[in-house]
Amino acid sequence: MRVKIGICYYDSNSEYASLFNNDVIIEYAKSIPSVEQVWIGKVLELTASDLASLFKSSGVEKIVIAGDYPGLIKNKIDLAMKLAGLDHKKLALASFSEHALFNGQSTEMAKAVLLCAVNGLDFREVAKPGHNTVNKDTLVIGGGIAGIQASLEIANGGQKVYLLEKSGTIGGHMAMFDKTFPTLDCAACILTPKMVDVGQHPNIELITYSELKEVQGDAGDFKVKINKKARRVNISTCIGCGNCAEKCPRKAASEFDADTSLRKAIYIPFPQAVPNKYLIDADNCTYVENGKCGVCVKICPVPDCINLDEKDSEIEINVGNIILATGFKVFDAKKIERYGYGQFPNVLTSLEFERLINAAGPTEGNITYRKKDKKGNWVFKEGNGEPQSVGIIHCVGSRDENNNKYCSKVCCMYSLKLAHLVREKLPDAIINEYYIDMRAFGKGYEEFYERIKTEGINMIRGKTATIKQKGEKLLLRSEDMLNDRMLEDELDMVILAVGLEPADKASELAKMLKITQDGNGWYNESNSLSDPVNTNSGGVSIAGLCQGPKDIPDTVAQASAAASRVLQNIINNKVEKSVFDLSFKDIENRVNELITEVKS
Repeated sequence: MRVKIGICYYDSNSEYASLFNNDVIIEYAKSIPSVEQVWIGKVLELTASDLASLFKSSGVEKIVIAGDYPGLIKNKIDLAMKLAGLDHKKLALASFSEHALFNGQSTEMAKAVLLCAVNGLDFREVAKPGHNTVNKDTLVIGGGIAGIQASLEIANGGQKVYLLEKSGTIGGHMAMFDKTFPTLDCAACILTPKMVDVGQHPNIELITYSELKEVQGDAGDFKVKINKKARRVNISTCIGCGNCAEKCPRKAASEFDADTSLRKAIYIPFPQAVPNKYLIDADNCTYVENGKCGVCVKICPVPDCINLDEKDSEIEINVGNIILATGFKVFDAKKIERYGYGQFPNVLTSLEFERLINAAGPTEGNITYRKKDKKGNWVFKEGNGEPQSVGIIHCVGSRDENNNKYCSKVCCMYSLKLAHLVREKLPDAIINEYYIDMRAFGKGYEEFYERIKTEGINMIRGKTATIKQKGEKLLLRSEDMLNDRMLEDELDMVILAVGLEPADKASELAKMLKITQDGNGWYNESNSLSDPVNTNSGGVSIAGLCQGPKDIPDTVAQASAAASRVLQNIINNKVEKSVFDLSFKDIENRVNELITEVKS
């Protein structure tokens, strides 16, 4: 006997909404045998009692909630079923955000997810794509803490790892930090021993100053092409003497110091860099520009160590698994013009301040004003004077309808950390934290918040409106919600707690590796609850902030989890194929086969 089924199609208008053609899915829903009624739109905003009346009058016996986030209305539909006298255990969810995020195939896969739910089948079981054998070598893309951790875990498991990093050294953003919250441990003290381990590990081949160019093949057997940029310094013969950098006439902004200082055109990114060898910045090298200079070649004590005419090259490797650990970039604070970043010299981003306060930074850890030098450049240096009042603004570029709606997760805690470091360096300074609400989400974080409040930090809840220059001061206008007033504070320095965004070229890599991104550009995992490291593209895993904002402990944990999954694949000599290999027709046929089996 045919069970009459009703479908509640709920569109939450989430970050995934644009991936699905609702009209196509709804028409398909109406065509599924046994589907009696499809309810959409404003009908689903009715009370549970009114929905119960609809269910009764339609004669349906089972309800399926379909959509990007069907669980958002589950409780109401569950109650409506009870009121209608229906068995609420016959309520099924068809979650598109959980199962149907496919490159260019999201609508078709949403239909497949819906078909499975209508027939009482688990989509994950129906859509199992099978397995391939595995090449035991692994490629890890990204040399930050996530990539480092994943590489070491796999290498310590006795397997070969290629660690690919686009810059001249591994370390990523963590290498730039002074302290980590909530313990206030030295970031470099944690990171640099791991960096050394990577550089010396016999199972890790480090490929720096290089980028992924092409990926072909299938899960378990990827053929990878890598563009190896011309370093112009032979890392096998360079002795790191520094003569070249000392004599080099060209300077450029230092990426490691977040552009707060200058370095030479031939340089080591930072003193603890791995590999600890020089490279040439072709964009700022006089010889590369016009064929003149070459002083570094003349001064170098090692013959043929520097080749200014070296060209980019291409290398090819074969691997069975790929881990993406490409990290993040910080929000461009210039987009919020009312804060004056880029206009006022002493409005800084949090990353700039991290370098300013670091003992290895441009002022050896001393907090100074930023002023113009003789060439008109803004510089931090001794003698500029110390600020006596500092404001820290939370949620810059996060939780913002005009920029990124999501919470960047770490900004509250690192803002508290920065306040503590200011207090440590400037014991008598006025320090104001301007926050929307405090999100102390992790282990020890609430205690850290309470500790910082005891250090004489002024906690002001409310959104900051504007920052203006007033003579030598910065005039910050903000609301104070707890005291129901507006504030105008004159400050010497303001730090913008910028949010986190997907790294540059994230979309390019996603297309290359056939993985999906959410509406904000973060990489999608296979299942956020049961499979948080695999993607729907077989053999490709994700770790760290490329998947979404998170702190260092969560990053390390996810990297270890991704490595564990890779080692599991290697031990079992099999890796799941890409779900993308399956079409809607394949899944439809499997559903029909299973229904026939049950009937027989």
